[in-house]
Amino acid sequence: LFLAVCAVGIGGTFQYGYNVSIINSPTQHIHRFLNDTWTSRYHKDLSPDLLTFLWSVIASIFSLGGLCGALVGGSMAIRLGRKGALLMNNVIAIVASILMGISFPTGSFELLIAGRFLIGVNSGIGLCVQPLYLGEVAPKHLRGSMAMGSSIFLTGGILTGQIIGLRELLGGEAYWPLLLSSSCFPAFAQLVFLPWFPESPRYLLIDRGDELSCARALKRFHSSSEYRREMEDIQRECFALDGEKPKKPWQLFTDRGVRWQLITVIVMTMGQQLSGINAIYFYATYIFKQAGISAEKIPYVTLGTGGCECLTALTCGLLIDYVGRRYLIIGGYLLMTLWSIVLTFSLTYQELYSWVPYVSMTAIFAFILSFGLGPGGITNTLTAELFIQSSRPAAYMIAGTISWISFFTIGMLFPLIVNGLKQYCFLVFLLECSLVAAFIFLIIPETKNKSFLEIQKEFHKLNFGRNA
Repeated sequence: LFLAVCAVGIGGTFQYGYNVSIINSPTQHIHRFLNDTWTSRYHKDLSPDLLTFLWSVIASIFSLGGLCGALVGGSMAIRLGRKGALLMNNVIAIVASILMGISFPTGSFELLIAGRFLIGVNSGIGLCVQPLYLGEVAPKHLRGSMAMGSSIFLTGGILTGQIIGLRELLGGEAYWPLLLSSSCFPAFAQLVFLPWFPESPRYLLIDRGDELSCARALKRFHSSSEYRREMEDIQRECFALDGEKPKKPWQLFTDRGVRWQLITVIVMTMGQQLSGINAIYFYATYIFKQAGISAEKIPYVTLGTGGCECLTALTCGLLIDYVGRRYLIIGGYLLMTLWSIVLTFSLTYQELYSWVPYVSMTAIFAFILSFGLGPGGITNTLTAELFIQSSRPAAYMIAGTISWISFFTIGMLFPLIVNGLKQYCFLVFLLECSLVAAFIFLIIPETKNKSFLEIQKEFHKLNFGRNA
C-alpha cells in the first residue's frame, strides 16, 4: 500500500506542485528570451505591455490546462480505469516537456506556451485521478493516511521545484529550458513503477464486474488472509448500487441524494483556494526584506515555506486516522483566522518597531503550518469519502473544475485586492476562513473508520429530511 502511494504520487500531484513551483525561478530569463526572440523575428523591440501580456499568458495558461484536465479526468478514469488514466497521463507530460525544452533552441515562445498548457492538462488529470485511486484501494482504517499521500506529494513537488530552481542547480540562465523540461522525469518514473501495481479493486468489481481480478488485487494490497473484509465491503456497495452506471457531472446537480455532499465539496474546494494562502506567498518576500534578509538569500528562506508545507502534510497524514477529519480541518481554519488577525496588526505596524517583521515572519510560517494541517490535505480526502462509486469520478471533475476556476480567479483578482486593501486584505481571508469553519462544524459528520455506505446514510438525513 505504501509503495502504491509512492508510485501513484510521483506522476500525479507531485507534477502539479513541481510545475507550480519551477516557473518562479526563471522569470527574468524567460523575459529575456521573449525579448530576444521578438527582436530577431520582427527586427524591433518588444514593448513592455506586450512583454507583460506574453508572460501573463505563459503563467496563466497552466491554469487553463488544469481546468481542461479536470474536465476530462473523471471520464478517463471511467473508460481507462484509474491506473490506465494515470499511465496515459504521463504521455501528455512527456510531450509537454519536449515542447518546453526545445522552445529556446528553436526560438519559439509559442512552444513554451503550448508546453505549459499541456503540463497544466497533466496536472488537472493527476489531481482528479490520483486521490480517486488512493481512496478506493485504501482500507477503512488507513483511508485518511493514504489519501493524504496526494497532499504529501504535492507539497513535496513544490519543495523539490524550489530546490531544483536555485541558481546553483537549474535556476541559472543557461539551464532554464532544462528546468522546465525536467517534469518528464517524474512521468518516466511512474511509467516504470505503476504497472507493477493492480487496478483499483472497487473499479474492477463495481464498474467492470470482474470479481476474480478484484479478489486478486485485494490480496496484493491487503494480504490473502485480510482481504475478505474489504471484499465484503465492496460487494455491499455493489449490491446497493444495483448496476447503476457512473454518473455525469451534470447529473449530480439534479440528484437530491447527493445535494449536501456536492454543496460541501464546492464550499471546501473554494474555501481552500480562497483561504489566503496565495496572499501569504505574495507578502513573504516583502516581509523577509523588512526583516533584513538580503535579496540573494530570500530564495533559500523561501525553501522554509516549502519545508513547512511538506512537514504539515506528513504530520496530518499521521494524525488524520487518529484525530479525525473534522477536528483537523476546523482547527486548521480557526488557526488561519487567528494568524490573519496577527498579520493584519503586524503588517500595519511593520515599520514602527524593529521586532515587528519577525512577528510577521512567525505568523507567515504559522499560517502555512495551519493550512497544511487542515484545509491543504483533508479537502481532497473528504471528496473521496463523501460519494459512493457511481458518483465519485463526477464529483472529482466538479471539485477539480471549481478548484482551477478559483485558482485562476484569485490569480487575476488578487493583485487588485492587495493594491486596494493593502495589509487589510487579510480581514477578507479571516472572514472566509471563519465562515468555512462554521459550515464544516454544522454540516459535515466525522467520516473516520466509516464505509462509503455509512457516510452516505449520514447525509441521507440532510438530503431528505430528518424523518426520511
